[in-house]
Amino acid sequence: MLPDGTGKAHTWTQHLGTRRPRIRAGVRLERSRLACRRHRPPPQAPTAPPVSRRNPTPLADMGFWGQSQEATIGFLRHAELKHGRVAMAAFVGFCLQSNGVHFPWACTLEGTTFGDIAAAGGPAAQWDALPTNAKLQILLLIGFFELLSENTYALAQSGQKHYMRGGKPGVFPSLKKVPLDLWDPFGFTAKMSQEKKDAKLVTELNNGRAAMLGIMGFVAASKVPGSVPALDGLIAPYSGEVMAPFSAGDSALPFVEGMLKASPF
Repeated sequence: MLPDGTGKAHTWTQHLGTRRPRIRAGVRLERSRLACRRHRPPPQAPTAPPVSRRNPTPLADMGFWGQSQEATIGFLRHAELKHGRVAMAAFVGFCLQSNGVHFPWACTLEGTTFGDIAAAGGPAAQWDALPTNAKLQILLLIGFFELLSENTYALAQSGQKHYMRGGKPGVFPSLKKVPLDLWDPFGFTAKMSQEKKDAKLVTELNNGRAAMLGIMGFVAASKVPGSVPALDGLIAPYSGEVMAPFSAGDSALPFVEGMLKASPF
């Protein structure tokens, strides 16, 4: 029993029923926070960063050669992937050649060694020092791969379509008739899930973009010393024509002499 000041007595249950305890605002706020945490969605698994859709030019909105916008976007994405792959190889090659790394054997039947080529200077000077026949072989092999990657029949044999006809940009047709396939010759991606392949492609695309900037920085630093302050003194200077596939040593080829005279660089 509990007196209430009026002479009457109440039980504990009657007392609690008439006088409700007050809940402080801080406790109420904490309870609402806990409720929000209980209903918060679980964290998502980490994924590759999305590719930026930055489009400073109207290229992606155009239709190249009278083609559809989808075909145009396929062309642009394929070109970006291809140039990114070339740039990644060029970046690594530039670093190795700049540090004197080369094969220990001869590169011609006349006895010219890779060491002789490396002694010419930086990577651009080493290209100029290559014999004309070596340059032609390299350019013809690149041209062959370029034609093969664009060939509809070769793509169909690999179960693929042309990238401007609904195919996947960046795909190179399989060469199963040779001992090792050009793409993934050791089968590292054979058991990889499609989700992981897509994430790897995003990584490749972003690395290719960085490599394109990197190799052009190397070329600029070699041609115009001081143009890239971070590379000042690290890149061997080059006085030749950085955009010319042939040099004065290849003047026996048709049109090369005139090309060198007309070069704006």
